Amino acid sequence: MTDAATTRDLQRLRDSIDNIDAALVHLLAERFKFTQQVGELKARTGLPPADPSREAEQIARLRALAATAKLDPEFAEKFLNFIIKEVIRHHLAHQAGKS
Repeated sequence: MTDAATTRDLQRLRDSIDNIDAALVHLLAERFKFTQQVGELKARTGLPPADPSREAEQIARLRALAATAKLDPEFAEKFLNFIIKEVIRHHLAHQAGKS
């Protein structure tokens, strides 16, 4: 059984996590607003949906930032790869005229 102090500490920590999760969702939404604009620009100008050299640069940059922040670079790379995959999916939809 937990005491009142433990319960308060746990709730305080969980509240902080909830706030950070909300901020992450808002930041991702803002990021996707810009990537949608990139997708529209690429579709208008005939550029390919994916840019492997840019993606590699971003992964390297994010891995370095993660290491500096004491976050596992492998995790950061997996996270960015997930985002990149979703962005490319949106860009492909722009190319196909579906968005």
